[in-house]
Order: sequence, then structure tokens, then C-alpha cells
Amino acid sequence: MGERRSNISPSDLTFSWDGCHRCLWLYYNHQVKAPMFMPTVGELADMQEKYFIGASTADMHPDMPAGKVFDHGGWVQSTPIQVDGKDSHLAIRGKYDLLIEFPDGTYGIIDCKMQARASDKSSFYSPQLEAYAFALENPAKGEPKKISVLGIYSWSLDRASGNLTVGFGYRVNAAWYPVDRDPIALQKRLVDFVTVVNGDMPESKQSCDQCKYIADRNSIVKSI
Repeated sequence: MGERRSNISPSDLTFSWDGCHRCLWLYYNHQVKAPMFMPTVGELADMQEKYFIGASTADMHPDMPAGKVFDHGGWVQSTPIQVDGKDSHLAIRGKYDLLIEFPDGTYGIIDCKMQARASDKSSFYSPQLEAYAFALENPAKGEPKKISVLGIYSWSLDRASGNLTVGFGYRVNAAWYPVDRDPIALQKRLVDFVTVVNGDMPESKQSCDQCKYIADRNSIVKSI
């Protein structure tokens, strides 16, 4: 079994937190996690982000505030998370998609998404984006950056396009979903997260397919 994790991935504040807390506890305390294979997702996301390197936000969506893409795929790490005024053993560490620079010297964190159908999931992803903002405003090293904008930039599938001469592809529609800053909600999520990770192993979530598979498998193996 692996050592305890010392960093919280921003995405774990959404997907993992909304999932099974037993699986979350096992991952953060023993580095045990079910394998996940999504062979094309990473390539598509990287292609989407790189397409806008150095671009103006006006090239991305008319509703986005005026600015310029400053960086892509940058790693951030925060100072230790505080619980009851004391440093915990955990800090936020992750890689944002796009960092936007605005004329007033502030920055924006943009999370890029590929969707089958356009849908506003800004409230769901709010803790993840706020975590990146926290890390940039409270960095373990380097100068802090003031974050004034958070948002989801989405490409959703429209239709197939192209021919044998130019090649085939898929046309997409662009959507912009701003996310309101809410550092207070993030702090509550972080305290709850750290409390679960540092506590006793939680019960399995009834709807957790992974836990059900393990329990059913063990039951069958023991009976043979």
C-alpha cells in the first residue's frame, strides 16, 4: 500500500467528493484507486487548450471578458490548508487548463470541457475552479496572482464535417459559463474533505459500483 497523499487534486473536490467517501478515503490514505481508461479524452482536451495559446478571449467567445490567454497547462500548489486555525498535512496541487491575463493585472482561470451536448455545470465545477484560484492566490512558492474571473469554456458536438480532400472532423459549438467566486464555500468543502480523509474509514456509498463489485467478487471467491 502507498503512503498518504499530501496534495488534494482540485478535481477530487467535485467528482470524488460527490462519489463514494470510502473510495476517497482509501485513495488519500493508501493510494488505492480503481484504474480508469479514457484514451481520447486527454488528447482532445490538450488539442482544445493549445488551439487558444496566445489568443484573445474575443477569439473564444463574445461573452468572455476582454483578455488574453497567458498560459496553458500550468501546475500550481498552495500553502497547507488550514483547519481550525492549524495547518493540515494537505495542500492543493493541480494543473489548470487556461490562465487568462486581463488589462487590470488580474487573471482568470478557465476550465475547458468537451461535451456531447451543451449544458451549464458551472455550480458543480465551482469548487474545482475555486481551488485553482486559492492555489494561485496562496502559492507555496512564487508571487501570488489575483484571480478575478472563473469560468467553464465548453465545446459541444454539432455535426460531422469535411471530405476526403481536406479530411474529416467534427464541428463544435462554443459556450461560456462564468462561475461566481465563492471562497467561503471552498473553505467549507476543504474542511469537510480534510475531516473525512483524516477520520476513520467511512461507510461505502450504497450506489458505489466499485465497492459493490469488490464485495460481490470477494463473496464469490470465498465461496469457491
